[in-house]
Amino acid sequence: MSEREKAIALLEKIPDYKMAYVVGYLQGLSAGETDEVPNATTVAALEEVNEMIRTGSGQHFEGTAAEFFAMLDREDGADA
Repeated sequence: MSEREKAIALLEKIPDYKMAYVVGYLQGLSAGETDEVPNATTVAALEEVNEMIRTGSGQHFEGTAAEFFAMLDREDGADA
């Protein structure tokens, strides 16, 4: 019997009122497990950020997301 089959057999013995605990535990175990592979643009962006962190370059922003987007909008208006 495989480990998966053993787990399924054990799940069948768990009463319904305890299933929320099992689901929560399984969600925790599977967090971060994904088949998604970042595309080339995302990989390039991550590499750029890692380089900025490594060299201390780039611009640091402190504030809310709304403030950040407002700043970007102002910059776009200045470029027009």
